[in-house]
Amino acid sequence: MTDPAQVPEEDRRKHEIGLFLFLIVFLFPLVTFMVVGGYGFGVWMFQELMGPPGPPAG
Repeated sequence: MTDPAQVPEEDRRKHEIGLFLFLIVFLFPLVTFMVVGGYGFGVWMFQELMGPPGPPAG
C-alpha cells in the first residue's frame, strides 16, 4: 500500500472527492432505505404476532 505522505496532493484530493460522492450518492441513501425498511418490517411483524393496534374486541 502506498504511504499517504508520498501521494501527491492532487491525487489525494481526487480520492477524497470520489469517496465523498460515493458516500452521498450511494451509501447514505442505501443505509437510510435499510433503516426505514427495517423499522417498517419490525412494525409489520409486531402487528402480525400481537394483532392490530386499538382497543380489544369486547
